[in-house]
Amino acid sequence: MTDYLELLKQLQPKSKNNKYKVLDLFAGCGGLALGFEAVGFETVGYEKEINAVKTYNSNLHGICHEEELTTETVFPDADIIIGGPPCQPFSVGGKQNGLNDSRDGFPIFINAVKQQKPQLWLFENVRGMLYRNKEYLQEIIKSLELLEYKISYKLIKASNHQVPQNRERLVVIGTKKDTFQFPIEYDYKYTVGDAISDIAYKTDENSKFLTESQDKYVAKYEKASKCINPRDLYMDRPSRTVTCRNLAGATGDMLRVKLPDGRRKRLTAREGARLQSFPDWYEFYGSESSQFYQIGNAVPPLMALHLANSVFAFMNGDLHKDKPQGQLEFLWQ
Repeated sequence: MTDYLELLKQLQPKSKNNKYKVLDLFAGCGGLALGFEAVGFETVGYEKEINAVKTYNSNLHGICHEEELTTETVFPDADIIIGGPPCQPFSVGGKQNGLNDSRDGFPIFINAVKQQKPQLWLFENVRGMLYRNKEYLQEIIKSLELLEYKISYKLIKASNHQVPQNRERLVVIGTKKDTFQFPIEYDYKYTVGDAISDIAYKTDENSKFLTESQDKYVAKYEKASKCINPRDLYMDRPSRTVTCRNLAGATGDMLRVKLPDGRRKRLTAREGARLQSFPDWYEFYGSESSQFYQIGNAVPPLMALHLANSVFAFMNGDLHKDKPQGQLEFLWQ
């Protein structure tokens, strides 16, 4: 088993050592792009949030453009399109408006595929899209199949790909030829302790401890909500899903570390970044709340790295011949 921090050293953008250009839509702070650049892909991103753009451009080789995308946006040539179209219409707490939601990014993503006709495209989104919003996913897939793509999908658990959290994301991939093979899963599950034990118990004048009244609020909140698994982080297991809400949210929602002396300390941005598999050299710009937002909304770079390796193998004809892992028939059951 490789030490977690050693593992993160793989996440270093390489010189452009392959011929494929990657268009990264709704790029955020660059979690997906970091995985692809670590394999050697050349990226160009589009993102509307200025601090996320600064983070992307300060850490990656590719250029991220600050731009509000529309279905009229003209993109540069690309062999591959990746992205995470805004998922607010599909959140558990949202109104599930799909295409009628002004925040929906899928018409933009589909238009980019129509415009560029890439050899491969990939999007990731919340797991609820596979169940609660299955009809809308069917609509998206049918639109992309009409563009003559073979489509595979998989619900990926980040902890199966060396990320120390139980994050689940739907990954959908379209190819012009053959069927895409998703990366293998790992047996060993990295834990919160693997990721942050060297910094989690360190405190200074800037540490943010829960006050006595906040501790009482947490206890009351967890009792009222019948919380089975409190949001304390356990060092011997993967973290629950890291989101912008539980990094920066109200006391009852936030992830926190329970110190040996019984005090609780909220996570720092760096601790949250490590749980998302960002290496320590990756710097985030903006206020603390902006950094939490960027980190919580990012694709874990280690998960992205494994996907990018499979994409690289696919683009170069190194295909496994076993059964495809996508199960599109499920969508029509």
